[in-house]
This record gives sequence, C-alpha cells and structure tokens, in this order.
Amino acid sequence: MLYTIKTIVGRENVVLDAIAAKAKANNLNIKALIRIEEIRGYIFVEGEREDIESIVKTIPQVRGLIKKPIEISKIENFLKPRKVEVELNIGDTVEVIGGPFKGEKGKVVRYDKAKRECTIELLEVTVPIPVTVSVDLVKIIKKVE
Repeated sequence: MLYTIKTIVGRENVVLDAIAAKAKANNLNIKALIRIEEIRGYIFVEGEREDIESIVKTIPQVRGLIKKPIEISKIENFLKPRKVEVELNIGDTVEVIGGPFKGEKGKVVRYDKAKRECTIELLEVTVPIPVTVSVDLVKIIKKVE
C-alpha cells in the first residue's frame, strides 16, 4: 500500500534518508520511497502501515502519517518523465524570453537537466553577472560548435 507522510517543508530529503536508513537497519517492509518536487511537505512510502508508523514516530521532521492509503493513479502523472524540448550546451548563446531579465542575451555557463535550469552570464553588461533561469524562459540564438 502507498501511504502519505507529512513533513516539514524543505525537509523531505532528510525524512527520506532517515526512513531508508531505519528501514534497512531494522529490516522493515518498506518497498519504495517517493518524493515529488511539485508537492512540498509530503513524501510517499510504499510498505506495511505498521512498519511505516514505527519509523515515523522516531523522526522529528515528520508532522504525521495519513493513515488512509492512496492509489498510485493519484500521483502517476508526477512520476512520468517530462519531455525536454530545449537541449542546451555550455557556451550556447541564448536570449531570455520571460521573467525579470526578458530581452537580455547571455552565454550558458552551467546547465542542470534535472532541475531544468541554466546559469547564464549576461553579455550586455559591464561586469558579467551569472543568472540562473528556467530552461523554459530561454531561446537559443547560437549553438556552440
């Protein structure tokens, strides 16, 4: 069964690590741990309710366990990988098409595929400033060779 655990917002990874370590050490029946970026303050655990309850009581960042199991179909759309439309490379020249830096051009200095973010150095400024923006907010002007 899949259960929902409420956590302190921003502490989801700490709770996941603690549950994984305690389940392994105590040989408990925990099959899967899921953290969904878009759903802050909650993690999902597949396993036996009694085992989950015994672990959750010992972790201070946990705010509670929702005792009613949920169907995997409720979170299935979050588990599907997203299609990556834009493929950036370090050195590409891009233009920001949204947000506070709209219209600015920059050179890509770092690209994080998982977070879908890129760090660019703005070109038309006196001192190059690194700015991190979403990949969805940039368009490629010139690809690096």
